Amino acid sequence: MKQVAYFHPALRVLHWLMAAAIIAMLFIGVVMVSTVSSLHSLLVSIHKPLGLMILVLVLVRLWLRFYTATPALPATLAVWQRAMAHLSHWALYAMMIAQPLIGWGMLSAAGYPVTVGGWLLPPILPVNNDTYALLRPLHSLVALALFATVMLHLAAALFHALVLRDGVFESMSGTRKR
Repeated sequence: MKQVAYFHPALRVLHWLMAAAIIAMLFIGVVMVSTVSSLHSLLVSIHKPLGLMILVLVLVRLWLRFYTATPALPATLAVWQRAMAHLSHWALYAMMIAQPLIGWGMLSAAGYPVTVGGWLLPPILPVNNDTYALLRPLHSLVALALFATVMLHLAAALFHALVLRDGVFESMSGTRKR
């Protein structure tokens, strides 16, 4: 593939759309599980379709990622930094796929119908209390890991943008390199 300075425009749009959706989803999830008010139903009605949207968008994003040229990391980065960058990106992709599937599986195992926009989605697991008991804390654990990884990703992006000024941030923001 040819060498490029910026990510494909579709990848950039998906990146920023998904960043907003994931941060919103994490905060909605925290508030949702900590309230028994009438707000709970509203948050659940947002949480499910947003999770499904994130799942679909990450699959589209991965497809684009494999079929478009991507900018190389700066040669000035140490080998361990390159390895951590790649590892953190693949961890983010894995969690962005796993988290909605765990949620869907959790609801399926609990016997709850999964509806999105009036559409009934098929269960992906049979009703089983033991499976639900495993998936419920796993959904929370992956959410915490996703939050921590997103924060590390944000810290690294800011480090590249404000300290190193090496073009890594600009390759995703689409702004001109200095």
